[in-house]
Amino acid sequence: GAGGGPAGSPWLALLPSTRLRVTGRLAPAATGGDRIAAVLRVRDRAAPEVTKGPSGAQRFAGRLRAGLRQATDGLPGDARALLPGLVVGDTSRITPELDEAFKRTDLAHTLAVSGSNLTILLALLLGPPGLAQQVERRGLAPRLGIPLRTTALCGGALTVAFVVVCRPDPSVLRAAACGTVALLALVTGRRRSLVPALATAVLLLVLYDPWLARSYGFLLSVLATGALLTLAPRWSAALRRRGVPPRMAEALSAAGAAQMLCAPVVAVLSARVSLVAVPCNLLAEFAVAPATVLGFAALSAAPVMMPVAKALAWCASWPTGWIAGVARYGAALPGGGVDWPGSWAGALLLALVMVVVVAVGRRLPRNPWLAGACGVLFVLVVVRPPSLTRVISGWPPPGWRYAVCDVGQGDATVLAAGEGTGVVVDAGPDAASVDRCLRALGVTRIPLVVLTHFHTDHVAGLPGVLRGRSVGAIETTGFAEPADQAEFVRTQAAAHGVPVTEAAAGEQRRIGDLSWEVLWPPPRQVPAPDGPNDASVTLLVRSAGLRLLLLGDLEPPAQQALLRSPAAGALAAVDVLKVAHHGSAHQDPDLIRVVSPRLALISCGADNPYGHPDPGTVAALRAGGAAVLRTDVDGALAVTEEEGELRVTEGG
Repeated sequence: GAGGGPAGSPWLALLPSTRLRVTGRLAPAATGGDRIAAVLRVRDRAAPEVTKGPSGAQRFAGRLRAGLRQATDGLPGDARALLPGLVVGDTSRITPELDEAFKRTDLAHTLAVSGSNLTILLALLLGPPGLAQQVERRGLAPRLGIPLRTTALCGGALTVAFVVVCRPDPSVLRAAACGTVALLALVTGRRRSLVPALATAVLLLVLYDPWLARSYGFLLSVLATGALLTLAPRWSAALRRRGVPPRMAEALSAAGAAQMLCAPVVAVLSARVSLVAVPCNLLAEFAVAPATVLGFAALSAAPVMMPVAKALAWCASWPTGWIAGVARYGAALPGGGVDWPGSWAGALLLALVMVVVVAVGRRLPRNPWLAGACGVLFVLVVVRPPSLTRVISGWPPPGWRYAVCDVGQGDATVLAAGEGTGVVVDAGPDAASVDRCLRALGVTRIPLVVLTHFHTDHVAGLPGVLRGRSVGAIETTGFAEPADQAEFVRTQAAAHGVPVTEAAAGEQRRIGDLSWEVLWPPPRQVPAPDGPNDASVTLLVRSAGLRLLLLGDLEPPAQQALLRSPAAGALAAVDVLKVAHHGSAHQDPDLIRVVSPRLALISCGADNPYGHPDPGTVAALRAGGAAVLRTDVDGALAVTEEEGELRVTEGG
């Protein structure tokens, strides 16, 4: 396994073809449906007893994979994670946030081994696969004088080696099947054999593993390959006839054809349609080939020349980092995708929409002005510049003081601190959501990020806050639990060169008209809090006369302690209350009575499994005279003041 090694479980270090002796018990499978009949539960927790080691080919393949991981250890985060996945399908280093960015931009096929990887390797040997009848004229093999059939045999050997090194997972087998299409075209010299060859490869794979017939990944692979063999050549020829340069025509037609056939299936799986899939694939496509070639070169050099392998991996980190950057940027665009019915009826509707789009698109090249206008409109819809969005939607309102982002079941609040500047309190559970919110607010400079505590729904979105913005510092609670999330924050901060400090009661800061005081936690909590919630950083914020209280996720014990603390006198009659713990039922009634807010804001996700906000909490706030708004119903919320009257704008 990718994660095997001395530091990992000995089971993870086992290679295919290894024979073991274990004692275990067969148990019914809890997951997997009809595909998994039973699970063998091994009783002995010690290292497995190996009766026969792996084959020589598997040992060598394992050395190659381990060498590539070692060669990429010193690379920047995204390249370190992505390059092993791109080359050998090792996705163990890819973070959930990066994985989500690739899914949102329909670039997930580059996260792991796919047909394009093998196609690139075969292209070095055979030549570009675009024109089957000329393929033998443009590869390395004909330049070296290798006969046609020998070239095909070399390609077959390369395909087998590819499967062994990358493991015979379904995605790798699909890649091998796609490679056989190019080899058969080379042997026959007939372009018309491509589609029947694909059909044969699909049939053989389904006979080998019938469960592939129920695999969405396999379906997407076949659809994408079929699109490249049928639609793409015709579209490319049509674009060239209209004056589009050949290389650009091929790239546009390939990305567009694959998206047209695959998008309806993707919509069923994700209930979402990416509007940036084609441009993101176009931008990433030219970097895939050099990243793949350099990555495989590093893989080959690692067992014998590690310094050379590290140098090659460093070179590969540039195109690999570009691919990751395209995915992150595309995923963060406010209009990068739209929700879509996640059903086969929705898939049929999307297919009809795409047919209409293609029919209209065929006429655009005849009218350059109309084509240009459509292009500009598309960019505006996807990018949604804050200045234009503000004019059209009224979001954010002029002179906004505070904003609560709609990040689902989590917290992310922004305190206005000047033009393009904001103090961010919590980052929410999703990097893309908080990034979109900050873009919509026009925030590019963040003097301080306050993370009230280390629960995932408050810190997991931190990469989205840090992305592309000037951040001065990160301030956290001193209670570093959960430990993995505290380490995640420290790692992200170090990667971006942002210092991390601890908040403590009594701290006061000011930026222009914005000032705040830390009310909780005390410098040394004795006894220690019951959990991360009761260690939440609590802020009393003042902005041009308005007073906002942010309680984090404080539970009643800490809320009661806050009322007994020296800061209690500052709690009376605030203007705006950011309700603790997403409006849960765990609220101290005395605190609500003392605070007596004019406006109560609750951040929670729609249909969340926790029942937030609690109806009793909402009723208690309203009984105290507060107007209550919540992100699951009202969306993002921005607070302004006009002549002493609080106003809340919904949107964003």
